[in-house]
Amino acid sequence: MKDYIVRATAANAQIRAFAIRSTHMVETARQHHNTSPVATAALGRLLSGVAMMGSMMKNPTDVLTVQVKGDGPIGGLTVTGDAGGRVKGYANNPMVLLPPKNGKLDVGGAVGNGFLQVIKDMGLKEPYAGQTVLQTGEIGDDLTFYFTNSEQVPSAVGLGVLLNKENTVKCAGGFIVQVMPFIETQVLEKLEANIASIQSVTGMLRNDETPEEMLGQVLDGLNMKIIDTMDTCFYCNCSKERVEKAIISIGKKEIQEMIDEQEPIEVNCHFCSTAYQYSVEDLRWIMDSLK
Repeated sequence: MKDYIVRATAANAQIRAFAIRSTHMVETARQHHNTSPVATAALGRLLSGVAMMGSMMKNPTDVLTVQVKGDGPIGGLTVTGDAGGRVKGYANNPMVLLPPKNGKLDVGGAVGNGFLQVIKDMGLKEPYAGQTVLQTGEIGDDLTFYFTNSEQVPSAVGLGVLLNKENTVKCAGGFIVQVMPFIETQVLEKLEANIASIQSVTGMLRNDETPEEMLGQVLDGLNMKIIDTMDTCFYCNCSKERVEKAIISIGKKEIQEMIDEQEPIEVNCHFCSTAYQYSVEDLRWIMDSLK
């Protein structure tokens, strides 16, 4: 089954909601970065959350970056997404290994204490930036806190990644539910009761629930209406030409030193780990273009 995002409203637009199936997206990221189980779970949760956040943006050129900067052994996470459901990202230490905690992957222990930062580039003179303190390092809790405290939009975020025995991704997904300022008390109470009683996201994923079915549980009895669906995927727009610009940015002196060493170089993309090879002749061509 393909990955996709569902957008919905409920209670006469007093609630807006998003849900995602992101299994292939997270497995693609795992393959690109050869992540450990706990890193797969941490990065997969953030990829899923950012994909849904990206779908909230209005313009096709809008770009969103979320960074998790903690003092745990994973060393931080960075994910970038756009309004078209495409995301890319990486963990600073993709091979981190930790023992399970209470029978589950210890994402919070891998992330540690620190900050979550959201940067939105919407074509304005300056990008919007918001930052909040990490609450648990479990990603879903931290995004919930960010929405409520930085954007003043009370929200509930649930994210999950389940792995097979061989550590490939069995299923991944989640939801974001947000309430409008004019929400009625009884509607809010019903929503809160639903969220308190539903299964965990991993439980719903284990039961092969679709994004529509997940939202059906969260918004039960609240007159949910599906607005639309959109495809989502892991996608990196790196290329040899884009990487050349990064090489140029290090300066003529450093490029000349690499040429003098008479050895080819390899440059890896942070976001997808694709390796780009540059021969000495390639470096000479870059140097000549600067002249």
